[in-house]
Amino acid sequence: MVNSAFFCPLSHEGVLAVRGPEAGKFLQGQLTCNIAYLNDSHSSLGARCTPKGRMLSSFRILSEGDGYLLAMAAELVGPQLADLKKYAAFSKCSLGDESRDWARFGLSDGDGALVALGLQLPREADAVARGNDLVAIRLNDGRVELWVPAGNAETLQGRLATQLREATLNDWQLAQIRAGIGQVLGVTRDLFIPQMLNLQAVGGVSFKKGCYTGQEIVARMQYLGRLKRRLYRLSLDADTVPAPATELFSPVHGSSVGEVVLAARAEHGCELLAVLQEDAVADGRIHLGSVDGAPLATLDLPYTLDRDREIQR
Repeated sequence: MVNSAFFCPLSHEGVLAVRGPEAGKFLQGQLTCNIAYLNDSHSSLGARCTPKGRMLSSFRILSEGDGYLLAMAAELVGPQLADLKKYAAFSKCSLGDESRDWARFGLSDGDGALVALGLQLPREADAVARGNDLVAIRLNDGRVELWVPAGNAETLQGRLATQLREATLNDWQLAQIRAGIGQVLGVTRDLFIPQMLNLQAVGGVSFKKGCYTGQEIVARMQYLGRLKRRLYRLSLDADTVPAPATELFSPVHGSSVGEVVLAARAEHGCELLAVLQEDAVADGRIHLGSVDGAPLATLDLPYTLDRDREIQR
């Protein structure tokens, strides 16, 4: 099912825009990623944190026109917009919700469709190709996000349908889970520091840029700390998909040892990403909802954690 070529609308996310001559300078002091690395051919994952290093949002960011667009969970756009406006009062930039201005589609094994649309997208992660009012972004696992002005969405969807089958959002999120890309949602806001979602391993944190909100905590964890909770991929033999923020338990502790980050139906049962305590994973007995709940099994992630490589960004 999910390994075949498909496309699907990415209607679960919204778009926050920051525009103006000081948009980059403003965002550089707010986000974990390095704005200096962004250009017409390169995008990035990233996050915005509290002063204590807890993630308020995670997103895909790209440069566009006179500013930047951040795609994040739709329910976070409003709160992030209101919060950022407090800090942007003295910067020459404007902020807005451009969710209605853009339509976004996810493509799996869809490079042939891109060629038919006149786009040549490099294979490296975070690469961007533009043309014919389209923006294509290469994701870490080879999938593609395709952005188009909302007025052209119906035409584009029709053209994609001649090349690929239209799948459900579940298929897209299952591929995201298998790529090991966590995401902050409304119910998990302010729960995780970036390293708990392995964001530093997938290019979403820069340790060479200047200060940003929460930077001290994030850097201290990378250089001096020992992370006891991080993102894992798991399987669950159940038909019901657990909701984000559902607690996970282990006999190792009498209380919760983690939370579901993202979950989707798989060919057999469900797969999910969850932030878990290392000792519970080492023990191997992890259960959904309670110590007597359905058992989960750990699965491999497609990348490795390498602190030395991560701090070079």
